[in-house]
Amino acid sequence: MKRILTVLALMLLPSASLATEVKQAPWAPEAAAYRLTLFLGNLSPVPWQKIRDNWENPSNRDTVDVPALSRLNAVQQAALRTALATENRQAMFEAATTAIHQRILGHLAAAAKNMETVEAESDVAQARALFRAFEDGIKAADPDAFRDLDLAWLKMKSALGFRRALGTKALDPDAELFAEARATLETYLTANYAPADFADRSRLSSIPETAMATGKTVDLPATLPPGSKIANQSELPRLVLQFEEAGEDETNLPLVAYGDMLFDSSEIFGGPARELGIACSTCHNRSDVNRDFFIPGLSHRAGGMDVDGAFFNPLFNDRTDDHLDTPSLRGLRFTAPYGRDGREPSLRRFTRNVIVTEFAGKEPSPFQLDALVAYMRQFDFLPNPKIDRKGKLTKLASDAAKRGEALFNTPFEGLNGRACSTCHIPDRNFRDGKTYDLGSSEPPFPGGTAIAFETPTLRNINFSAPYMHDGSLPTLASVVDWFNDSKSLGLDDVQRADLTAYLKAVGDGEQPYQEFAGKDSEFRLAFEELTTFASTLNTLLPARDAKHIAILVDTVAPDLAADADSMSNPSAHPLVHQMSNTLRSVGDAVATGDWAQAETQWQEFQALQKQYDEKIF
Repeated sequence: MKRILTVLALMLLPSASLATEVKQAPWAPEAAAYRLTLFLGNLSPVPWQKIRDNWENPSNRDTVDVPALSRLNAVQQAALRTALATENRQAMFEAATTAIHQRILGHLAAAAKNMETVEAESDVAQARALFRAFEDGIKAADPDAFRDLDLAWLKMKSALGFRRALGTKALDPDAELFAEARATLETYLTANYAPADFADRSRLSSIPETAMATGKTVDLPATLPPGSKIANQSELPRLVLQFEEAGEDETNLPLVAYGDMLFDSSEIFGGPARELGIACSTCHNRSDVNRDFFIPGLSHRAGGMDVDGAFFNPLFNDRTDDHLDTPSLRGLRFTAPYGRDGREPSLRRFTRNVIVTEFAGKEPSPFQLDALVAYMRQFDFLPNPKIDRKGKLTKLASDAAKRGEALFNTPFEGLNGRACSTCHIPDRNFRDGKTYDLGSSEPPFPGGTAIAFETPTLRNINFSAPYMHDGSLPTLASVVDWFNDSKSLGLDDVQRADLTAYLKAVGDGEQPYQEFAGKDSEFRLAFEELTTFASTLNTLLPARDAKHIAILVDTVAPDLAADADSMSNPSAHPLVHQMSNTLRSVGDAVATGDWAQAETQWQEFQALQKQYDEKIF
């Protein structure tokens, strides 16, 4: 152990560096393919073609674009190909698991053979990257073994010795220590990931085989496959709220502020969504759309997913791979009915459906629904000086857009004598509240009826690409082309360009993204939002509303602590953590019924907020 600490100390010295830096992708290709195989293999129905593509034609956004199958040896490839060809789920799991196990052992053997070379460091690094495919299952099912294995990896790295800059040796390799650590890893991995007989698995996971044999229930946290992106996009959409435009402060609107908190809270969801920290704002970021959102297997393209599949709520799985593009919620109070297919006339009912049906949450309380609806109804469109209140172009629009406006109002035989403006009514926010079958989706079976989709607003659409219900068209020009071709409108190149110019004029908006300057920062924005959420305690504490206080504390306290990492003033980190802990104390006191202590802690939180405001920023 002393040797290991010595190596770690040397690695922290500014002058120390490895002779050959091993450049690693976030996930090794084989490990990424394996984890996506587990994820897809648990969907119902199993998307076999996606699993085959996963191994043979990678398109993972976060890994090296190398076919994982090509990195396996001939025997491993044959076993996996046979399982995939026969669509044998258990055989697929066994072949993939065995292949990862053998790849790890192969790299360790190569490292042992070449300990005196820098290649050994690369082999150990690659073996460790492959081990990542199994480690969350080991950590959940066998935490003691996980600690032992983690130490074995550290010993193995230490045993390779250490090189200073230019390759000069600082510590010589230790073959005995390497062999000891290698034996620990190989013994455990062989018993658990290459047994003589695998147990049949109803749910595919990286849980060790010995744990499966005991029959005990393992609480394996929900995970997303490599390549997933659920964090906010780099450019935050500008949030326009009706009450702010009227000069009102959200802290004076506790129902709206609590709804704002719920919109950012995963606590209202259940199952995987809650475990993964997914909230309404994950997809509908700041009332608009998170255009980076992507989950392999659920998303055909970034900015949407299949919301009624087997992953988030198996009970409501429709067994159809139907990716839906995430709609913007700007101007939501004007855009009923709700859902891409317009299935819900009421925003309240639609919100309840998202919580309970799509994301397996508990039945929301009337207060929660009231708060969420009150907040979402504050979402407004970005101001657009190119159109007036009746939706007509102003003098700021281009000549091409004005020619396009005439085309937009022209009836076409291919549209059954209707114009674009018949459905996208300018003085009704460019929509009519109805649904239509435009031929953009296939019937569910031959002779069946295709789904009709609601008319979306055209306001602010410049910032919500791609388009159509499934996000299949990347630009407004491609939308015009699609209608021209599918409806035989007969527009020439100039007319299509003019109509596109009109759509862009109608779909424009001022300052579409949040701007930061001076003391303004993403942390300050988040801090002010979180303390605004907390302000609802001024209403909830006197009401002795323990249920809704618990949700608030469980949402805001950890977010405060997490957001401290994005501060530009590191010295203030402890201050934010102190505020987080104080808010936790409010929740703890409420949980025990000590309302006097809860009030005291809440007063302390407000005092800290006032005291630290300038120091934090």
